[in-house]
Amino acid sequence: MTFEHIISSKRLGDFLRHLAEEGVGGVEPLAKGTTSLVFTGVLGGRKVVIKLQRPDSPRSNFEKEAELTKIASTLGATPPIVGLGEFEGLPYLIREFAEGEPILFADVGKRHLFRIVEKTALLDRLGIDHGQIQGGKHLIIGEDVYLIDFEKAGFRKPNNLTSAMAMIFIGENAISKRVRERFGLDDGFREEMKDALRNYKRTGSLSRVLDLLSAL
Repeated sequence: MTFEHIISSKRLGDFLRHLAEEGVGGVEPLAKGTTSLVFTGVLGGRKVVIKLQRPDSPRSNFEKEAELTKIASTLGATPPIVGLGEFEGLPYLIREFAEGEPILFADVGKRHLFRIVEKTALLDRLGIDHGQIQGGKHLIIGEDVYLIDFEKAGFRKPNNLTSAMAMIFIGENAISKRVRERFGLDDGFREEMKDALRNYKRTGSLSRVLDLLSAL
């Protein structure tokens, strides 16, 4: 993957030299977002992700994304932020790499489900809505569970836990089909989860959701 139609070769080379001066090596392009260019690299022996604001970004919300990522990282909902900086007027952030696979491709176990509930409920209590949970690609499953890419997140009425549980247990998608087959769940469980989520939205109590997961 190349970024040269977005950022000039010279400017990209200058950015890589800048990162090297900051101790980041082995930098490789990873993905193009709406507002950022994403790289992987190595810092202090750890694999990291570097997000640089695109010079042609139609929106200037990168600083907000960095702020929300930093808040979420301090509480373990996303991997730790290890650096924030600016290069030629473009802000960037560096965070530890989230080891694992998007939930769409991952082998989801019971312990992962509890961690998903824990971390999405934490964001709910903070009033941070991730905004992109339903697609599945921003929920990473590995030794731990992480939410990544807070590009569309904001301080608004949160819907993180409900979105995650609906995607995993209620919706008609590849994720829910695989999870329901793994745990032998029928339509009765789906209805029970719907009721539990309605109770959570009404009262903020996780007890009924956790009871359902405990019985798996």
